Amino acid sequence: MSDVEETITRVHHEEWARVIASLTRRFGDLDIAEESAAEAFATAVERWPDDGVPPNPGAWLTTTANRKAIDRLRRENKRDDKHKEAQMAYDDPPEPLGVIDDERLRLIFTCCHPALAMETRVALTLRMVGGLTVPEIARAFLVQETAMGQRITRAKAKIKAARIPYRVPAGDDLPQRVSGVLAVLFIVFNEGYLATSADTDPVRHELTAEAIRLARLIRALLPTDGEVVGLLALMLMTEARRTARVSSTGELVALDQQDRGSWDAALIAEGHRLVRERLAAGMPPGRYQILAAINAVHTSARDVRDTDWSQVVALYNQLVRVDPSPIVALNRAIAVAELDGPEVALATVDELEDSLAGYHAYHATRADLLRRLGHSQQSRAAYDKAIELAGNTAETAYLTRRRDQLG
Repeated sequence: MSDVEETITRVHHEEWARVIASLTRRFGDLDIAEESAAEAFATAVERWPDDGVPPNPGAWLTTTANRKAIDRLRRENKRDDKHKEAQMAYDDPPEPLGVIDDERLRLIFTCCHPALAMETRVALTLRMVGGLTVPEIARAFLVQETAMGQRITRAKAKIKAARIPYRVPAGDDLPQRVSGVLAVLFIVFNEGYLATSADTDPVRHELTAEAIRLARLIRALLPTDGEVVGLLALMLMTEARRTARVSSTGELVALDQQDRGSWDAALIAEGHRLVRERLAAGMPPGRYQILAAINAVHTSARDVRDTDWSQVVALYNQLVRVDPSPIVALNRAIAVAELDGPEVALATVDELEDSLAGYHAYHATRADLLRRLGHSQQSRAAYDKAIELAGNTAETAYLTRRRDQLG
């Protein structure tokens, strides 16, 4: 790849969302914004190798995209109607003072609006904010390219038809809406962290990297939001273990078996710094901040025996109060097993059967606890159920080996 090609790739990552946001604000139409931005980048690919990279690539792309949009409106002979729609966007009531006003932030909140289905929010965010192509998004979530394109098209149509405002939410609504944005990023990251399908690689670095990149963007736009910082820290420390999580034979490697020397020390250090930053703020932590703190304890330990399990359980106790979900209770039980023994943990896990009977990790956790208690027959049955429900080959291989080791 030439220097100019590398520059264009970098600029695409850095400027795509800014160009889309600027055009959406001006023309009030995501379709026009998307197509004009794509045409502007295509023009850059064509011209920059000969003309050179302009001093301000972002400004060049925005100007070029604006011209493309105006040309399209003229060609369609719908300029008046489109300008009326654009004017509606300009005429929105002003944001309350104190709300951060950034065009990219407006775009993110629009793509993650609660009126849209979650799968639609994910796809639209990856396309409009992340700049991923429709084929890339389709491959990431194992759907047909045509179906993904239609999903994104319908989402843009709904935004227009429902008059979903292109704005940063008002102050009172902001925390809940930020939570919705972070939920979208967490879904993207988790799908990369451990894919839910057997038809793809178990770890999808392109998705974890994109989620981290978008989290960094939101962190830059909302630097004082503790949950944004918490999610970024959580992602960084989790991503740091990526290369150690799957063996050379394609099998999942449990935390206690991972080569901690292969973890990315720089990502862990950055994650720890962000956790300390939130602790110093002295504010009550939310879900992502507590999860990040738990991860910080794990990534601070030399090995599993060195882990401060009492601290981990205390943090899970705090998390249960913030997020009293069955999955949190299950993860807490895993930590309790290390602190108080498998028998105490198993009693808690068994109470979750009604809620988590269809969740493979419930049966895998139960199988491991039964194994540690010497109940091989019951453990084997639980492993069989976990294998039946597991979503990808790496987990299936790991669970199968653990079951077969029962003898």
